[in-house]
Parts: sequence; C-alpha cells; structure tokens
Amino acid sequence: MSPPSTRIALFIDGPNLYATARSLGLDIDYKRLLSEFEGRGTLVRAFYYTPIVEDQEFSSIRPLVDWLDYNGYTVVTKPIKEYVDGSGRRKVKGDMHIELTVDAMELAGQMDEMVLFSGDGDFRTLVAAVQRRGVRVTVVSSIASQPPMVADQLRRQADVFTDLTELRARVGRDPSERPPRDRSEVRPPQSEQRAPATRPRGDVDEFNG
Repeated sequence: MSPPSTRIALFIDGPNLYATARSLGLDIDYKRLLSEFEGRGTLVRAFYYTPIVEDQEFSSIRPLVDWLDYNGYTVVTKPIKEYVDGSGRRKVKGDMHIELTVDAMELAGQMDEMVLFSGDGDFRTLVAAVQRRGVRVTVVSSIASQPPMVADQLRRQADVFTDLTELRARVGRDPSERPPRDRSEVRPPQSEQRAPATRPRGDVDEFNG
C-alpha cells in the first residue's frame, strides 16, 4: 500500500475498463473504487474518459456520467463520430487516447503515482513518458480473462500490474446491491460493451443502434 503522503491520480479508460469487467463478470461500484484509492494516499484526481452518442434521446451511459461528475470524478467526454465503411455498414469511432494522454502529462508534476485503468497497448508510450518524469505507474487490467485484456507491452512497461480480479472484493458490487432495472440502472451503450477480439483498445469501433 502507498504511504499516506503519496499523491495518486486515477485515469480510467471507460470503455476498456467496462469491457474488462464484463469479461470477468464483475460489476464495478465506482463509489467503492474511489474509496479504495483514497485510502492508499492523497487522491489528486480521478479521471473517467468515455465517448458518448449525443443525438440519442436517452443514452444509457449518461446516468453513469452524471453520477460520476457529482461524486468525485472528473469526467471527460466527447461525441462519437459516425461513418459508413466500404461495405455500407454504419460504424462509429470514439477514441479518448489524446485526452487521457494530455491530462496525464499535464498532471505528471503533481502526482507520485499514476493508476491507469486500461489494457490498451497504445498507452505504453505514455506510461514510459510519465515514468521518465519520476512517476510510478500502476496498470489495472486483467490476464485472467480469455483472451487477456492487457497488452503484453503495456504490462511489461508498468511499474506495477494489478489484475482487476484482485480488486473484486473491494470495488465490486454484489448482485443484491444492483438497482431496479429502469433508467437508474446504468449500462454503457452497445458501442462500449464489445471486448476487443485481438488486442485491448479503448476505441469504440462499431455501434448498432
């Protein structure tokens, strides 16, 4: 456990973390997650990144975004971009890599430990850059899922790798604690529910309504 004086910042790749938790059958309680890391040191900031579909009358990710915004998280969103591929299929893309990277680099001088909730190998370069500034990096993802949700190069680059299964008892929600199945139940849109088939990415590459 980190000393109480350690300045910690969380960077949560929302779609990637959701896909990882879903592959493990884990329902994350974000209030408990925040408390877990507040108990490990001085929590400087907890960022949550997710793309959203703006033209929908009701987006199932919005209740979660609103709750996080009012309960200690700094939520960063951007509209999902729609396009039609060569075969005429409607797809969307909502990559939050740049936003997360910029925030991490700007905050590097104000944190001692960065906790990255993502298994996306594209973040390896960011992790290396932050480490060069003297920041210790913990990556939270999973190798217990099939296939593993963390890219090997990211896991090797991290100072500490924590499998999400190790946090299950402390940040998971018991099924009995789940709210009724109505608008208060938060489920990311289908575009955030697809676990990558090959390597972990935070991209939202397809949306089917």
